[in-house]
Amino acid sequence: MPVGERAGRRTQQERREYTGSALLTAAADLVVESGVRALTLARVGERAGYSRGIVTHHFGSKRALLDALARATQSGFVPGLADTAPGLERLLLLVRGYVGALGDLGPMNRAFLLLWAEAVTDPELSETFRERDHRFRADLRSDVEAGVESGSVRSDVDPDEVAVALLGQLRGIALQVLLDPDAVDTRRLAPVVAEQWRRVLETGAGEV
Repeated sequence: MPVGERAGRRTQQERREYTGSALLTAAADLVVESGVRALTLARVGERAGYSRGIVTHHFGSKRALLDALARATQSGFVPGLADTAPGLERLLLLVRGYVGALGDLGPMNRAFLLLWAEAVTDPELSETFRERDHRFRADLRSDVEAGVESGSVRSDVDPDEVAVALLGQLRGIALQVLLDPDAVDTRRLAPVVAEQWRRVLETGAGEV
């Protein structure tokens, strides 16, 4: 089927999804280039080739646009997780994948990290990113709990403490990459960080 004919047969839902994706991509590009304070609905529409009215129709407000951007940029950051059972190996896969992916950040994920850093001092963003980090910690905690249950993770570790410490490390490495990319060799660092957590968590580690 010719491409033009196929495009002409898009359903209303498909057209809406296509437009929404284009607007989020434009928003991410603008955040990376100019920062969140310079982001406006009008600039997003112009960058994506649409009117401001289209952006307002899709998202309603700048806050809603940023919420959608945060959700879109974080999904799929580490491939393969959905196909891996919860537990220690999934946790280590996440660590290796997250740190490794920092070496080749696309605009969407770079925008997420920039927005996350901005959320520390911006009330407009803080609620959104508190929620995102809460979910991230919950995912980490569930992997630790599954590992304890299966016997691959030490029974004396606190899943909540591990989740806080691990998220802090991952976000801290990400900020270093944003500030000084040449100072962090993420390809070499990824397996090192994963192995450190294996030694901390694996059954038998630190036991007498």
